[in-house]
Amino acid sequence: MRICDTILPEFDNEMAGTRRTLERVADDKFEWRPHPKSSTMGDLTTHLANIPTWAVHALGRDSLDIAPVGGEPLRAAPLHSREEALATFDRNVAAAREAIGAASDERMKGTWTLLHGGRTVLSLPRVAVLRGFVLNHTIHHRAQLGVYLRLNDIPVPSIYGPSADEAIF
Repeated sequence: MRICDTILPEFDNEMAGTRRTLERVADDKFEWRPHPKSSTMGDLTTHLANIPTWAVHALGRDSLDIAPVGGEPLRAAPLHSREEALATFDRNVAAAREAIGAASDERMKGTWTLLHGGRTVLSLPRVAVLRGFVLNHTIHHRAQLGVYLRLNDIPVPSIYGPSADEAIF
């Protein structure tokens, strides 16, 4: 079995749960934040919609400098509505899924490097980048968004089992 075939079922499951969570974001709550140091719901939604692009970055190149010296830092364009976020997310998930499915085991085992201003932040096998930067990172911020939803009395979807708002059985 190819490495990509072991990751894609988990990827599909986590992206489906993330989409269900993004579907709950209310357009009129995009500027809401639980604390002055916290991201707004819109910023968090934008971030979640764009996390899948890390699969494309990791599988399509050997390194990425997110703040190149003398260049523009990598920044996602802010999204302003649930509809825009879902369209962006769906596009990014499709591109990530295609990149994962096309990756050879040799590519998956190869090292990818994240740089900031020319300095190495980390170097990991691409398969570890998919687990950490794509899957785990998505799960982390999806849970954060779930708290934002709860604090705004917006029903939280079930993900791994029932939520206080939604039974799955």
